[in-house]
Amino acid sequence: MAKSNADHVDFQKDDVELIDKEVPFKGYFSVEKYTVRHKTPEGAWTKPIAREIFERGHASGMLPYDPVKDVVVLIEQFRPGAYAAGYCPWLLEVPAGIIEAGQTPEEVARRETLEETGCTAKRIDFIADYLVSPGGSTETMHLYCIEVDADEAFETGGLEEEGEHISVIKVSSAEAFARLENGQIHNSTSMIALQWLKIHIDNIREKWCC
Repeated sequence: MAKSNADHVDFQKDDVELIDKEVPFKGYFSVEKYTVRHKTPEGAWTKPIAREIFERGHASGMLPYDPVKDVVVLIEQFRPGAYAAGYCPWLLEVPAGIIEAGQTPEEVARRETLEETGCTAKRIDFIADYLVSPGGSTETMHLYCIEVDADEAFETGGLEEEGEHISVIKVSSAEAFARLENGQIHNSTSMIALQWLKIHIDNIREKWCC
Protein backbone atom coordinates (compact mmCIF):
# COMPACT_ATOMS: atom_id res chain seq x y z
CA MET A 1 0.00 0.00 0.00
CA ALA A 2 1.28 3.46 -0.89
CA LYS A 3 2.10 5.74 2.03
CA SER A 4 0.41 9.10 2.47
CA ASN A 5 2.39 12.36 2.50
CA ALA A 6 2.10 12.39 6.30
CA ASP A 7 4.14 9.14 6.37
CA HIS A 8 7.04 10.55 4.33
CA VAL A 9 10.40 8.98 5.23
CA ASP A 10 13.43 11.25 5.57
CA PHE A 11 16.12 9.09 3.97
CA GLN A 12 19.82 9.56 4.81
CA LYS A 13 23.09 8.15 3.44
CA ASP A 14 22.98 5.43 6.11
CA ASP A 15 19.89 4.06 4.38
CA VAL A 16 22.11 2.82 1.53
CA GLU A 17 24.42 -0.21 1.78
CA LEU A 18 27.40 -0.46 -0.57
CA ILE A 19 27.78 -4.12 -1.48
CA ASP A 20 30.51 -3.85 -4.12
CA LYS A 21 32.39 -1.28 -6.20
CA GLU A 22 34.45 -1.91 -9.35
CA VAL A 23 36.21 0.29 -11.92
CA PRO A 24 35.64 -1.43 -15.28
CA PHE A 25 36.99 1.52 -17.30
CA LYS A 26 39.41 4.35 -16.61
CA GLY A 27 40.55 6.81 -19.26
CA TYR A 28 40.13 10.58 -19.57
CA PHE A 29 37.05 9.93 -17.46
CA SER A 30 36.17 6.72 -15.64
CA VAL A 31 33.19 4.42 -15.23
CA GLU A 32 32.59 2.86 -11.82
CA LYS A 33 30.17 0.01 -11.20
CA TYR A 34 28.28 0.17 -7.91
CA THR A 35 26.22 -2.63 -6.40
CA VAL A 36 23.99 -1.29 -3.64
CA ARG A 37 20.74 -1.82 -1.85
CA HIS A 38 18.66 0.83 -0.11
CA LYS A 39 15.74 1.27 2.23
CA THR A 40 12.25 1.58 0.74
CA PRO A 41 9.49 3.92 1.99
CA GLU A 42 7.93 0.87 3.65
CA GLY A 43 11.10 0.27 5.70
CA ALA A 44 12.31 -2.85 3.87
CA TRP A 45 15.52 -3.23 1.85
CA THR A 46 15.63 -3.51 -1.94
CA LYS A 47 17.33 -6.37 -3.73
CA PRO A 48 20.92 -5.59 -4.83
CA ILE A 49 20.99 -3.02 -7.64
CA ALA A 50 23.96 -2.79 -10.04
CA ARG A 51 24.56 0.52 -11.82
CA GLU A 52 27.42 1.97 -13.90
CA ILE A 53 28.26 5.51 -12.79
CA PHE A 54 30.11 7.98 -15.00
CA GLU A 55 32.82 9.63 -12.88
CA ARG A 56 33.04 13.02 -14.57
CA GLY A 57 34.52 15.07 -11.74
CA HIS A 58 33.17 18.34 -10.38
CA ALA A 59 32.98 21.67 -12.18
CA SER A 60 32.44 25.40 -11.89
CA GLY A 61 30.32 27.30 -14.37
CA MET A 62 30.13 31.06 -14.69
CA LEU A 63 28.02 33.68 -16.43
CA PRO A 64 30.24 36.69 -17.26
CA TYR A 65 28.07 39.79 -17.15
CA ASP A 66 28.93 43.46 -17.71
CA PRO A 67 26.32 45.41 -15.71
CA VAL A 68 27.39 48.79 -17.06
CA LYS A 69 26.96 47.86 -20.73
CA ASP A 70 24.27 45.25 -19.96
CA VAL A 71 26.23 42.67 -21.96
CA VAL A 72 26.48 38.91 -21.44
CA VAL A 73 29.65 37.12 -22.58
CA LEU A 74 28.96 33.63 -23.95
CA ILE A 75 31.15 31.07 -25.68
CA GLU A 76 30.63 28.61 -28.52
CA GLN A 77 32.63 25.39 -28.79
CA PHE A 78 32.52 21.83 -30.12
CA ARG A 79 30.95 19.28 -27.76
CA PRO A 80 31.34 15.57 -28.63
CA GLY A 81 28.43 14.59 -26.37
CA ALA A 82 26.09 16.84 -28.35
CA TYR A 83 27.40 15.31 -31.58
CA ALA A 84 26.77 11.79 -30.27
CA ALA A 85 23.25 12.82 -29.19
CA GLY A 86 22.38 14.09 -32.68
CA TYR A 87 22.50 17.82 -31.90
CA CYS A 88 24.59 20.42 -33.69
CA PRO A 89 27.85 19.90 -31.76
CA TRP A 90 28.76 23.61 -31.54
CA LEU A 91 26.93 24.76 -28.43
CA LEU A 92 26.33 28.27 -27.14
CA GLU A 93 27.29 28.12 -23.48
CA VAL A 94 28.60 29.89 -20.42
CA PRO A 95 32.26 29.15 -19.57
CA ALA A 96 32.99 26.23 -17.24
CA GLY A 97 35.92 24.18 -15.99
CA ILE A 98 36.84 21.12 -13.95
CA ILE A 99 37.74 21.61 -10.29
CA GLU A 100 41.11 19.95 -9.75
CA ALA A 101 42.44 18.72 -6.40
CA GLY A 102 43.34 21.60 -4.10
CA GLN A 103 41.24 24.15 -6.00
CA THR A 104 38.08 25.88 -4.82
CA PRO A 105 35.06 26.32 -7.10
CA GLU A 106 35.46 30.11 -6.97
CA GLU A 107 39.15 29.91 -7.96
CA VAL A 108 38.20 27.82 -10.98
CA ALA A 109 35.41 30.26 -11.88
CA ARG A 110 37.85 33.17 -11.92
CA ARG A 111 40.50 31.20 -13.87
CA GLU A 112 38.11 29.89 -16.51
CA THR A 113 36.54 33.31 -17.04
CA LEU A 114 39.97 34.64 -18.01
CA GLU A 115 41.09 31.60 -20.02
CA GLU A 116 37.92 31.18 -22.04
CA THR A 117 36.80 34.79 -22.54
CA GLY A 118 39.79 37.04 -21.78
CA CYS A 119 37.78 38.89 -19.13
CA THR A 120 39.08 39.47 -15.61
CA ALA A 121 36.61 38.43 -12.94
CA LYS A 122 35.64 41.25 -10.61
CA ARG A 123 32.75 40.76 -8.19
CA ILE A 124 31.14 37.34 -8.03
CA ASP A 125 27.66 36.17 -7.00
CA PHE A 126 26.88 32.54 -6.18
CA ILE A 127 23.92 31.15 -8.12
CA ALA A 128 23.61 27.47 -7.12
CA ASP A 129 25.33 24.13 -6.81
CA TYR A 130 23.58 21.06 -8.15
CA LEU A 131 23.96 17.52 -9.46
CA VAL A 132 24.17 17.60 -13.25
CA SER A 133 22.80 14.10 -13.99
CA PRO A 134 22.39 12.15 -10.72
CA GLY A 135 20.83 9.12 -12.39
CA GLY A 136 24.21 8.10 -13.81
CA SER A 137 26.96 10.57 -12.91
CA THR A 138 28.66 12.02 -9.83
CA GLU A 139 29.27 15.39 -11.51
CA THR A 140 28.32 18.51 -9.58
CA MET A 141 28.21 22.08 -10.87
CA HIS A 142 28.99 25.21 -8.83
CA LEU A 143 27.48 28.11 -10.71
CA TYR A 144 28.31 31.81 -10.44
CA CYS A 145 27.49 35.15 -12.02
CA ILE A 146 30.70 37.14 -12.50
CA GLU A 147 31.09 40.85 -13.09
CA VAL A 148 33.34 41.63 -16.07
CA ASP A 149 34.24 44.43 -18.45
CA ALA A 150 32.99 43.10 -21.80
CA ASP A 151 35.52 45.26 -23.67
CA GLU A 152 38.25 42.86 -22.42
CA ALA A 153 36.68 39.88 -24.19
CA PHE A 154 38.72 38.01 -26.80
CA GLU A 155 37.32 37.01 -30.18
CA THR A 156 38.55 33.48 -29.50
CA GLY A 157 39.61 31.85 -26.25
CA GLY A 158 40.60 28.60 -24.58
CA LEU A 159 43.86 26.67 -24.32
CA GLU A 160 45.32 24.98 -27.41
CA GLU A 161 46.96 22.27 -25.27
CA GLU A 162 43.54 21.32 -23.90
CA GLY A 163 42.01 21.08 -27.37
CA GLU A 164 39.85 24.18 -26.84
CA HIS A 165 38.84 26.26 -29.86
CA ILE A 166 36.35 28.72 -28.44
CA SER A 167 34.47 31.56 -30.10
CA VAL A 168 33.63 34.37 -27.68
CA ILE A 169 30.25 36.01 -28.26
CA LYS A 170 29.03 39.24 -26.66
CA VAL A 171 25.28 39.91 -26.66
CA SER A 172 22.92 42.18 -24.77
CA SER A 173 21.05 40.60 -21.89
CA ALA A 174 17.84 40.97 -23.94
CA GLU A 175 19.34 39.00 -26.84
CA ALA A 176 20.69 36.34 -24.47
CA PHE A 177 17.23 35.92 -22.95
CA ALA A 178 15.69 35.79 -26.44
CA ARG A 179 18.08 33.02 -27.48
CA LEU A 180 17.11 31.14 -24.34
CA GLU A 181 13.40 31.53 -25.10
CA ASN A 182 13.91 30.59 -28.76
CA GLY A 183 15.49 27.26 -27.86
CA GLN A 184 19.01 28.16 -29.03
CA ILE A 185 20.57 27.16 -25.68
CA HIS A 186 20.88 23.38 -25.19
CA ASN A 187 23.19 23.30 -22.18
CA SER A 188 21.51 23.03 -18.77
CA THR A 189 24.17 25.08 -16.94
CA SER A 190 23.72 27.95 -19.38
CA MET A 191 19.93 27.73 -19.14
CA ILE A 192 20.02 27.88 -15.33
CA ALA A 193 22.47 30.80 -15.34
CA LEU A 194 20.47 32.86 -17.83
CA GLN A 195 17.18 32.16 -16.07
CA TRP A 196 18.80 33.30 -12.81
CA LEU A 197 20.08 36.50 -14.42
CA LYS A 198 16.67 37.20 -15.94
CA ILE A 199 15.15 37.06 -12.45
CA HIS A 200 17.92 38.97 -10.65
CA ILE A 201 19.20 41.40 -13.29
CA ASP A 202 17.73 44.53 -11.72
CA ASN A 203 19.27 43.71 -8.33
CA ILE A 204 22.63 42.81 -9.88
CA ARG A 205 22.82 46.02 -11.89
CA GLU A 206 21.85 48.10 -8.86
CA LYS A 207 24.49 46.38 -6.72
CA TRP A 208 27.33 46.29 -9.26
CA CYS A 209 26.83 49.65 -10.99
CA CYS A 210 27.25 51.71 -7.83
